[in-house]
Amino acid sequence: MPPDDQNLRSPDDPAATVTAPIETTLAGIPALPEDALILIPTRNLVLFPGTVFPVTLGRQRSVAAAQAAIRLSRPVGLVLQRDPATDDPIPIDLHRMGTEASLLRYVTSPDGTHHAICQGERRFRIVDFLDGYPFLVARVERLPETEISSTEIAARLLNLRNQAMEVLQLLPQTPAELVNAVQSVTSAAALADLIASIMDITSTEKQEILETVDLERRLDRVSAMLTYRIEVLRLSRRISEQTKEKIDDRQREFLLREQLKTIQKELGEGEDAKGQEIAELAKKIAEAKMPEEIDQHARKELSRLERMPEAAGEYSMARTYLEWLTELPWAVEERPPIDIAEARRILDEDHFGLRKVKRRILEFLAIQKLNPNGRSPILCFVGPPGVGKTSLGQSIARATGRKFVRVSLGGTHDEAEIRGHRRTYIGALPGNILQGIKRAASRDCVMMLDEVDKLGRGIQGDPSSALLEVLDPEQNSTFRDNYLGVPFDLSRVMFIATANVLDSVPGPLRDRMEVIDLPGYVEDEKLEIARRYLVERQRKANGLTPEQAEIGDAAISRIIRDYTREAGVRSLEREIGTVLRSIAIRIAEGTAQRVRVEPDDLPEILGAPRFENEVAMRTSVPGVATGLAWTPVGGDILFIEATRVPGGGKLILTGQLGDVMRESVQAALTLVKAHTAELGIDPALFEKSDIHVHVPAGAIPKDGPSAGVAMYIALVSLVTNRTARSDLAMTGEISLRGLVLPVGGIKEKVVAAARAGLQTVMLPARNRKDYDEIPESARNALRFIWIERVEEAIDNALEPAATAQQAAN
Repeated sequence: MPPDDQNLRSPDDPAATVTAPIETTLAGIPALPEDALILIPTRNLVLFPGTVFPVTLGRQRSVAAAQAAIRLSRPVGLVLQRDPATDDPIPIDLHRMGTEASLLRYVTSPDGTHHAICQGERRFRIVDFLDGYPFLVARVERLPETEISSTEIAARLLNLRNQAMEVLQLLPQTPAELVNAVQSVTSAAALADLIASIMDITSTEKQEILETVDLERRLDRVSAMLTYRIEVLRLSRRISEQTKEKIDDRQREFLLREQLKTIQKELGEGEDAKGQEIAELAKKIAEAKMPEEIDQHARKELSRLERMPEAAGEYSMARTYLEWLTELPWAVEERPPIDIAEARRILDEDHFGLRKVKRRILEFLAIQKLNPNGRSPILCFVGPPGVGKTSLGQSIARATGRKFVRVSLGGTHDEAEIRGHRRTYIGALPGNILQGIKRAASRDCVMMLDEVDKLGRGIQGDPSSALLEVLDPEQNSTFRDNYLGVPFDLSRVMFIATANVLDSVPGPLRDRMEVIDLPGYVEDEKLEIARRYLVERQRKANGLTPEQAEIGDAAISRIIRDYTREAGVRSLEREIGTVLRSIAIRIAEGTAQRVRVEPDDLPEILGAPRFENEVAMRTSVPGVATGLAWTPVGGDILFIEATRVPGGGKLILTGQLGDVMRESVQAALTLVKAHTAELGIDPALFEKSDIHVHVPAGAIPKDGPSAGVAMYIALVSLVTNRTARSDLAMTGEISLRGLVLPVGGIKEKVVAAARAGLQTVMLPARNRKDYDEIPESARNALRFIWIERVEEAIDNALEPAATAQQAAN
């Protein structure tokens, strides 16, 4: 880079003390006006008023400008270029504000370079440029610095000086002259310019400060930059100190280790410590009863460890590997005898209901008893949250006398979480499967793979694919973890997976598991579960006894109906815990010795009811029907609302309906139009009206064909002015021929209807095959209507015309 923008510390060369002759003549050059300045462009130098800086001049125009200024005894104007790479700047290349400077000295070095020592005097603003000169000349407006005496300026001056002193203290080897200069400056403007000139900031930032004429704003800007520099310097010092401490700690550790080796050598204990460790590992290998191939591999690794110096980085890795090998349960244990009657008692004691689930578990235990060497099936419990999937696995372990271990798979997206990391990585460990086996200390354990439907997939691999070998009885007898590098037999482990839905479980993985569905609970089952388990568990958790706290059955039923809306019982248990905590406060304060909670006490404890039975209220007007829906956490009821407004025959759909559900509404409306004569409707009604169909809970996306019957009934109810029965819900797909087609999720939908307090459900006749899957409590609580055509739905779902007219009145 040419040198005319470089500032020098001082021209100390003796040859540079001779003032250079002025080579440029002024003949033929117009006289300079009083308000004009000779300009010297700089590449990266910003000179501030009150500061002195040497400048190296390398361009001929800059040399000529400096010599002319000396000849005429005129000051110069130093102006920063916008682009430092520009070699021959023109007016447009320069900033519009610079600093007027006096040339204190001008020298030429023996190598021919020109140097000028400049002292900044005041700021100026360029008004316009003058032509006819061999260098840049501009008419300028000089901006004298006006000192303002105010408390605001005084406060900023004091703060800026304190910040500057702190920066100087943080800097290494700060010159004392610089400290004295900062302390001696009494002018706020001069201090701001001095600090800006010595700060380690870019020339652009310095130019911004130079162009800030307002003193308060300039002081604030310099203070903000100092604040940033203080934080950077503090952090740099902290990092430096921490690094020094680490180095010191390592040196200290090295010296202590060397001294320890010397002491051990003098005492004759150095080799004995390592030998003792090797002997312990050899003993563990002998006691582990590994298969012959793995035993030979372990002894080979032990021999390699014995030859390795303790200071080697791989020593601890090899020792950890051998410890993992010896701590895994390789030996085949004798299984405890299975008592089917005791297992039945444990399952009934731990869980209420779930008759089919318990029967399937007992069948599995019976097969295990009759064929102990048979392969364990892989069970998968599928159901909404809070229905007891995890606790069922614990009960199975208790009933079979096995250890129980749980492996959470939710959010796992790295294949190494299943298969382990290779030993070449620092901090490598076996996968979660072998870690669980080690925690259980038994190969005959019950391992629960929780939330298998929430496995992820990332750039590290697909964990669900890694599980294929784990859950395949034909392959898991030789499961090979990446960390161990040797086969481990998992065939005696009883794997139980849990999931909320099966849709997200890959097909090959689902094919390896026997799926057992756990439906949601109805109100009677929840009441019994609360009486048997939840209340007592929360009493113990809150330090209460049955004599001190009691919740009546009516109060529990009210909590179930008014404060929870779920397939499981987790929210119910939380609400019971809240009630018992309110009792604990009263007993701890001594205001009561025994408290029994009744339904009327709940609003004061739990607040206003969160849910209410709104079926009757919603269906008390024509155009509203109650449908049944399936969700990932169980069944639910939904309302189909239809209304008619004057218009041109448009169909308006709202409620975040998916494409399939929109098509269902279209099919239902077409079916209604096709049967206007049978329904007693004027066909012109649809030409003069817009039909608006809305499904509430508009923030939740909805899709699927199973609401077809409910859509049809809502539209028929609207156009015939007959209300739908408030105690009936329906599901089913419809065709343009008026057929009611089968749908899925019947069990969950019926349970939801029973949970909502409905009395009748209307289902497709072709779904009779699903009747046996419905829990007995729900079957006993509901009346079932099986329909094949939509005409049957109208007869069963809509109130008679006279009744509807009375309800409307």
